[in-house]
Amino acid sequence: MLAIRMQRNGRSHYPTYRIVVQEAQRHPLSGRVVAEVGNYNPATKALTLDKEAVEKYLKNGAQPSSRVALILSKNKIKLPDWVKMAPKKSVKAKHADKLRKNQPKEEPVAEEPVSEAPAEAQE
Repeated sequence: MLAIRMQRNGRSHYPTYRIVVQEAQRHPLSGRVVAEVGNYNPATKALTLDKEAVEKYLKNGAQPSSRVALILSKNKIKLPDWVKMAPKKSVKAKHADKLRKNQPKEEPVAEEPVSEAPAEAQE
């Protein structure tokens, strides 16, 4: 089975990715690539795709990875019905009841003016 996935290259702390078609059982860095169908640079968000080649491999049953499927759908490439998109992750606080915004609001206590005690008469 073929997979469409991203293969990392570039220098350290500055990755760029090749979008490649490769056998699914192989490791992405094995080097044995069936076809290179695009490039992606996450720093500049630059993307180049060979849309005809991607559509050809998708019709032949190549399974895109979750990240590649997201990139393809953003570029309006029609994905087959069997491709499942990754669900959106929701962020939940572990202890939501301890958050300041969930605490009951304290009403400001109106302070009574301090009345000064009458001065004692000096004898």
